[in-house]
Amino acid sequence: MNSPNIKTVGIVDVEFGKDVTVVQPSNIYGCSLGDHCFIGPFVEIQKGVRIGDHCKIQSHSFVCEWVTIGNHCFIAHGVMFINDPFTNNGPAKGNQSLWKKTVIGDHVSIGSNATILPVSVCDHAVIGAGSVVTKDITEPGVYAGNPAHKIKDL
Repeated sequence: MNSPNIKTVGIVDVEFGKDVTVVQPSNIYGCSLGDHCFIGPFVEIQKGVRIGDHCKIQSHSFVCEWVTIGNHCFIAHGVMFINDPFTNNGPAKGNQSLWKKTVIGDHVSIGSNATILPVSVCDHAVIGAGSVVTKDITEPGVYAGNPAHKIKDL
């Protein structure tokens, strides 16, 4: 009988700010979390990610490598960040030179089940639940849809 290769989840090599709360189980490694952050259960935050102060990341969200999140941001349940845009019509298969960065500004709220491709999002943006952000968001407002587009000024 074969034995599986079992990997454990955990919190390893994380730079924590003051008064950070992490609800287990979470898989958080090689990243930094600012002051007064809350990380819900079943969240994965990968190496190199930087999360600013006063951020809340709800359960079942995935923050992949090469993502930076500003201050005072809210990431709702089940938000997925993507760093591999499939530039060669398929996955990069470990070729990180094909990955792209995502930068989220300050005071950004992202609704449940949104998917954020490698983009920049300016300060003071709201992204609706279920939206797919495929292009940079350069002006404050409310964005929704697939692909996400501006539906309202703030």
